[in-house]
Amino acid sequence: MFALVDCNNFYVSCERVFNPRLAGPVAVLSNNDGCIVARSQEVKDLGVPMGAAYFEYKELFERHRVKIFSSNYTLYGDMSDRVMETLKTFTPDVQVYSVDEAFLFFSRTQTKDQLLGIRKRIKQWTGIPVSIGMARTKTLAKMANYLAKKTQSGVVVLSTDDEVRCALNELPVEDIWGIGRQYSRLLRSKGIHSALQFRNAEDAWVRKHMSVVGLRTVWELRGTSCLPLDELPVAKKSVICSKSFGYPIDNFEELCEATATYVARACEKIRAQDSLASYLSIFAVMHERQDHYFPTYKNGITLAEPTSYTPTLITAAKQLLRTIYRDGIRYRKTGVCLGGLIPRSQAQLDLFEGHGKLKEKQGKVMHIMDTLNAEYGKNGQHGKKALRSAAEGSPVPAWGMRRNMRSPAYTTNWNELLTVGSPDPTRA
Repeated sequence: MFALVDCNNFYVSCERVFNPRLAGPVAVLSNNDGCIVARSQEVKDLGVPMGAAYFEYKELFERHRVKIFSSNYTLYGDMSDRVMETLKTFTPDVQVYSVDEAFLFFSRTQTKDQLLGIRKRIKQWTGIPVSIGMARTKTLAKMANYLAKKTQSGVVVLSTDDEVRCALNELPVEDIWGIGRQYSRLLRSKGIHSALQFRNAEDAWVRKHMSVVGLRTVWELRGTSCLPLDELPVAKKSVICSKSFGYPIDNFEELCEATATYVARACEKIRAQDSLASYLSIFAVMHERQDHYFPTYKNGITLAEPTSYTPTLITAAKQLLRTIYRDGIRYRKTGVCLGGLIPRSQAQLDLFEGHGKLKEKQGKVMHIMDTLNAEYGKNGQHGKKALRSAAEGSPVPAWGMRRNMRSPAYTTNWNELLTVGSPDPTRA
């Protein structure tokens, strides 16, 4: 049996844990305070859609006194880790599916009271409310969780065929896990409107029109598990790091700093999975829109030898940036992509490059930087690292993201810990 545990309104819930006054409408914004990426139920009831531009609803928010916050990813990441560690106290078979979701595997069906116990412990230990759905497959567990969010208890168990059949009949086909907009239009055009109708579709037709992925979904809806629990994350084949600037950049030096910063972050990610990059590409996006899109300049190279050594990749990225940079143009965004990732043990060495002690020394330097940054860095108001390359410039760059409404890093920064003050004896 699979159980899907999903944190309710996760970003908003994280803000409420440390600020009980946020019982009313709350919204969290994306990078540079551009779009709405998390909404409390009160904001959803106002008709505000996910991903909407903040400026379009600013007047509505002011009228209904909606509390607005910039994204605080340091806080959200740490709270997510706490939730996932709490889940591991119930079973070692846990697959972290996203920052606010995880699949749990149990050898036998858990009762509703047992799942309510999981929900209670997560709330008690972390302050985060969750919904839990349990069924025989991941897809059915996802559906059970969808239904759990609509119940007061926040828990739904689909253990019998009748319970599954009733749930499938209530679920619209577009809300099935893995069925996108195009497939839902196709299915509705064929008279398939509910998950139950989709489950009863012929295998040959599903495979012909939706490939083996669609057929696997049908079997999952029938109770045949086709998606096992992934206990280890799959190694990525490429890594992209990119963010919009807090204000448009029109000079090469600041564009270089931003590019170097994103290269360093991408290198940290591939070293974390013990991979090396074979290909490097960079891009820069103009600030001014032309013909309903933002023109993008890009270039890339295949590396002579796969590497994850940050200085080497920063040097290569700077050379590429010079080929695409244009004077007099304002840029809104830049980014890097490290592709062709391969395990370190499978790297093809370059005959003309030096090896031995130099490579060993480079590896030790990167290991020390990653260790110190993991232990002491990335927990300040501006995500400052303990160690950084000089090419990355200031720890608090002027071009950095706008996060003027960010809450404190309550759990990861000593200077921003929640302070509980004694009552003022002079006040009644």
